[in-house]
Amino acid sequence: MDVELFNYELPPELIAQTPAARREESRLLVVDRRTGTFSHHIFAELPDLIPAGTRLFRNDAAVLQARLAGTRETGGKVECLLLRPGEIPTRWWCLLKPGKKAASGTFGVPGVYCARVIAKEECEEGGGEYLVEFEMPGGKSVLDVAAEIGKLPLPPYIERSRPQGKDFSALDRERYQTVYARREEPVAAAAPTAGLHFSDVLLEKLRGNGTRMFDLTLHVGLGTFQPIKSSTVEAHSIHKEFYTIPAGTRAELERIDSASPRLAVGTTSLRAMEDFTRRLAANDPLIPPSGAVAATAGIYIYPPSKILSADMMITNFHLPKSTLMCLVSSFLTPGETRGIAWLKELYAEAVRERYRFYSYGDAMLIL
Repeated sequence: MDVELFNYELPPELIAQTPAARREESRLLVVDRRTGTFSHHIFAELPDLIPAGTRLFRNDAAVLQARLAGTRETGGKVECLLLRPGEIPTRWWCLLKPGKKAASGTFGVPGVYCARVIAKEECEEGGGEYLVEFEMPGGKSVLDVAAEIGKLPLPPYIERSRPQGKDFSALDRERYQTVYARREEPVAAAAPTAGLHFSDVLLEKLRGNGTRMFDLTLHVGLGTFQPIKSSTVEAHSIHKEFYTIPAGTRAELERIDSASPRLAVGTTSLRAMEDFTRRLAANDPLIPPSGAVAATAGIYIYPPSKILSADMMITNFHLPKSTLMCLVSSFLTPGETRGIAWLKELYAEAVRERYRFYSYGDAMLIL
């Protein structure tokens, strides 16, 4: 399948650089798969757009302030991006810039941390990930250092001018996290962005409509947002992400109830839900017969995949030629390929109507 099928033109000014003034004021393109129609709304209308009694599944992963500045022994600057923990608490897999120079000695911030590379994992596209050993004074952890001096790993397409020295750090710390994120335990390198549209007020309205919320945690990695670099969809090597599903959430995923449809908030939630559901159907021995689940999702969903775990989905508008577009087109027409053309038609409508795209942008509800 040619990856160009998932390409589209986007005017640069439609790439959202900041979030909506209020979370629930984002726009919402509602797609009805039964009728093949769409309509325009705002996110605050969600309680009136989904059935009463909907079961809402959401990724409660909090974003780690993962970008650590540092200095090499020679005085050169280093940027260290924390990706995921290693086998012991003082070791993390990281991206380094410049990687080769940073790997040749030690780097850090005096009195805060000192780090050295102990291993490297090559990537097919070149470069790679580094296993970094950290030393911190006073019994601090790597997460303590990240909370102290780290910055949020905003996507590279957020490129802001800074008129009169305006600093967006406080805004990003608040708005590049969901209101239900477990901030006491940050684990993600990027936000589960479909959840950014929910406010506490909106969640209360949803509960009043009989909607029940069920949490899971997928450790969102940077690979989620990477474009497909191969010429065909099938040749792409999908990234892997660790997830956990509590026992209560698992029980609801396994319960099929047409009166209580399952709504996946975002592609990250659906990725964990679908990976678990397919493993369960295949009697995967790594999945316990009951109770909580911890696994790694290496699932790759593209047309004509079927979707087993969700009846509805909320999602943002994604990068061209990305695995996320593959997933959403599969959700539009499970088991078929016509969702590819339909998704591009919907994106063209969003462009005409000047929707805002990507992480801080608007959303789509697929019924």
